[in-house]
Amino acid sequence: MIMSKTLYVINPNSNTDVTAGIDAALDPLRSADAPRIECVTLAEGPRGIQTQDDVDRAAVLVRRFAEEHRQQAAGFVTACFSDPGLHSIREIPDVLSLGISECGVLTAMTMGLRLGVIAILDISIPRHLRTWAAMGVQDRVVGELAIGRTVAELADSEATLEAMIRTGKALRDTHRADVLVMGCAGMAPYRQRLQDAVGLPVVEPTQAAVSMALGRLRLGW
Repeated sequence: MIMSKTLYVINPNSNTDVTAGIDAALDPLRSADAPRIECVTLAEGPRGIQTQDDVDRAAVLVRRFAEEHRQQAAGFVTACFSDPGLHSIREIPDVLSLGISECGVLTAMTMGLRLGVIAILDISIPRHLRTWAAMGVQDRVVGELAIGRTVAELADSEATLEAMIRTGKALRDTHRADVLVMGCAGMAPYRQRLQDAVGLPVVEPTQAAVSMALGRLRLGW
């Protein structure tokens, strides 16, 4: 029964370009014998989730979406690296709720010892540090650096990839990271090219969260 339902991947911002990039990145995970993966854009959300205020506003919208769609849902993945609404959805009984920040870091910990995170803006980093502390993994995250681009500016592929490669190499060479995590769902289209350029494993966190969700659904966890 659960395999005939929909796994909703929620982009909590209103940027449809971000949703399209996420959707394309999830194509390798789609199969006929698994829940349908549907990426949705919350039109009422901020254009980009960059501040704590953006996160707080988005969390309410994410929870509302989950409540409205819980009957047809196999589960929900919150596709924002601040995981807005994650713990609120987990208060709904018998609902699978995963966040890309949590799943991205947990996946990276299986691929390397020293994690480096690529953020979009400096203002995002303290918020992420609070997450690592709450998870008890702050000692594994050896560095987080920002590329200095807003969510909307990630659509400029040439400039974004150049900034991500430069930042990834700094995490590798200065912080001695041996695995990288992309710290924004809007970075999804750049994973393979970043990995090729930097020579380290790169985790795209929405792929990580959806992979984890599909495994749990198959196993009934």
